[in-house]
Amino acid sequence: MALAKQIIVKETEQELKALLRKQPVHLKTRIKMLLVLKKSEVFLSKESLARILKINHNTAQKWRTKYLKGGLDELLSDGRIGFKPSIISSELHQAIEDRLHSPKDAFTSYIDLINWITENYMPQGVNYQTINSYVKRKFGAKIKVARKSHINKNDDLVDSFKKTSV
Repeated sequence: MALAKQIIVKETEQELKALLRKQPVHLKTRIKMLLVLKKSEVFLSKESLARILKINHNTAQKWRTKYLKGGLDELLSDGRIGFKPSIISSELHQAIEDRLHSPKDAFTSYIDLINWITENYMPQGVNYQTINSYVKRKFGAKIKVARKSHINKNDDLVDSFKKTSV
C-alpha cells in the first residue's frame, strides 16, 4: 500500500471554522476535509479521509490535489457553469405582466401568448415550453379558457334552480 500524501494545512483551525460557517452547503465538506487534516496527527490516505467524511475516495483525491496545487482558493472554486441569462428581457416581462393582469386583453392560450410575443417583441419566435414555464414560475398564471355555454341556456332558470336546490 502506498504512503499517504503529506498535506500540511496552512490555515489555522479557527480560520477554517470561521470559513466553514460562511460557506454554502456544497463547499462545507471541503472545509471539513481541511479541518480533519489539520487535527490529524498522522497523514491520512485518501481512503481513510473518504471514510471519515463519508465521500467517495476519488472525490477526496480531487480535493487534496486541488488544495496542493492552488491552496484554499482553488479548493473553494466552484467550477459550476450555467446561469444562462434569460431570453425574456425586463421590457418583455413587464409587457407580459401588464397583458396578463388586464381583463380586456387576456390571453386565451399559451399559443396566443407566443404569437403576441413573436409579433411585437421577438420576430425569431420563442419556444412553447420556455414561455409556459416562465409564465407559471414568474406570475403563477394558469391560462385557461372557459367552456362554451349552450345557446339555449336561460340564466333565469339557472338562478331559480340554484335557489330551490339548496
